[in-house]
Amino acid sequence: MGRLSRYFTYRRDADGNGYLEVSLRGNALLRLAATNKGTAFSEQERRALGLEGMLPPQVCTLEQQVARLYRGYCRQSDDIAKYQYLRALQERSEVRFYSLLQQHLEEMMPIVYTPTVGKAVQQYSDLYQAPRGITISSRNIDHIDRILEDYPLTDVRMLVATDASAILGIGDQGHGGLAICIGKLALYTAGAGLSPFHTMPVNIDVGTDRRELLDDPDYLGVHEPRLRGDEYFALLDCFVDAVQRRWPKAVIQWEDFAKDVAFKVLERYRGRASSFNDDIQGTGAMTLAGLLAACQLKGESLTEQVIVVVGAGAGGVGVAKAIQDGLVHEGLTREQARRQMFVMDAGGLVVDGVSAQGYQQPVSQFVDTYADWQIAGEIPSLWEVVEQARPSVLLGLTGVSGLFNEPLVRQMARNTARPVIFPLSNPTANCEAIPLDLITWTDGAAIVATGSPFDDVEFDGRRHAVGQGNNAFVFPGIGFAAVLGRCRRISDTMIIESAFALADYTARHYAARERIFPPVGDLREVSVVVAARVLAVALREGVSTRDDLDANDLAALEAYVRSRAWEPRYLPYVLVGEGL
Repeated sequence: MGRLSRYFTYRRDADGNGYLEVSLRGNALLRLAATNKGTAFSEQERRALGLEGMLPPQVCTLEQQVARLYRGYCRQSDDIAKYQYLRALQERSEVRFYSLLQQHLEEMMPIVYTPTVGKAVQQYSDLYQAPRGITISSRNIDHIDRILEDYPLTDVRMLVATDASAILGIGDQGHGGLAICIGKLALYTAGAGLSPFHTMPVNIDVGTDRRELLDDPDYLGVHEPRLRGDEYFALLDCFVDAVQRRWPKAVIQWEDFAKDVAFKVLERYRGRASSFNDDIQGTGAMTLAGLLAACQLKGESLTEQVIVVVGAGAGGVGVAKAIQDGLVHEGLTREQARRQMFVMDAGGLVVDGVSAQGYQQPVSQFVDTYADWQIAGEIPSLWEVVEQARPSVLLGLTGVSGLFNEPLVRQMARNTARPVIFPLSNPTANCEAIPLDLITWTDGAAIVATGSPFDDVEFDGRRHAVGQGNNAFVFPGIGFAAVLGRCRRISDTMIIESAFALADYTARHYAARERIFPPVGDLREVSVVVAARVLAVALREGVSTRDDLDANDLAALEAYVRSRAWEPRYLPYVLVGEGL
């Protein structure tokens, strides 16, 4: 692995065992999260590294440290307190943080990621304790090369970058969006095994249009209205070009960009850098995977479904595009796929040449599809689509709490024996419906998945599984595959393959339990399968620059992915030049 930071380098001894060569001694070693082992420093290391007397006498194992940390976590009073506890730990010790997170991933993922991270974003300036990652803005973009050169990690392979213009369902959050990037990268490490010493969260602070932030003297971001147009993209161009100069192998994940720029950013840079947008492509792949799993439970094919996607922002259109690609993959023409899917915006059906904006056009409906419908206005409403198109699938990506009301859901139950209803909006307060209501209103017939975690539902003496449709089931595998494959770009085929890989994993392990998605505790195994399948596609397409991997040997690719996964464990330390 070589040099990871200006402060430490990974080496192997004559027997192939790894160790860290460090250039720090004493207090500096304890203050750096990447090198701080705390009470786990051995007595020999304490003497050699100037730590004698600076730590309690007892030498502890990582297991003992993590057990003590978990007890402290359980004593925290609420979710934000737990979030702050974990973030503080991450800033003290990367290894302890990831060891704790991996051992309790199902319990802690809602804290480090959605829904709690949404609250942390909103309170970012008040909660701020320590810097992490970088922030670029119009004030420092002229020095971007120096900023990247000064970053303490020297071999960054994965960046998660946001302009925080559309965070979850809570909109423009300015500088607070950096918390989203930190949370995403934590899942890259805990969920897929990407080393934290190869990652960097990035806030692209182009200002904010949220008045309460601009008027708040304690707000830590740029107190100016958002940049737009040419000035905005000139700043992003400088950033992307600088990343390519500094770390040409790096992958950029674009995160939480507003719909008016998200598609432009994706298209502008996907050929210039290995990059993808999780809100568009990750959400699409995850939803397609859930829909494939639901179809299997119903004993029907994907091509038999009539689908309504409610919400035509970046996430909604991303979902519609992925499902359209899935329908084409399964044998439909592109036109047939469009006619079987109805995408809804706030004003009603998104119609080609009538109400569709540019980025919505590929998933818009044709006017003649509803020519014989009885409708009140120029274009059909949500109720009119559900009543007259008779869809079997209803997907929510609106952020509008309670949008899927009882009459609408009961109509879905009249359309089909087992309606598939996924209210996917985050955080929990923005969910279009709660699972208990969906199960009750359909007399137990609905197949339900949500974006935020909900408990399974007991109804009429039967337990109904509620899947969590979380992008974390796909984006860590996609990104890790792109890193391992040293991919020039990330193709649409790679994204769609992640959906089929996730659906196949769920069918293989959980079909008998009627689960739409695996439990979060399976995330590391899911990511191995997704990464191997995506990497195979990249190799076959020639997108990967690797020539030493066989695209046709999936077992070998899975073994390779496992072998490259970082695990949180302590290594022996030696000072520069002293050796083991």
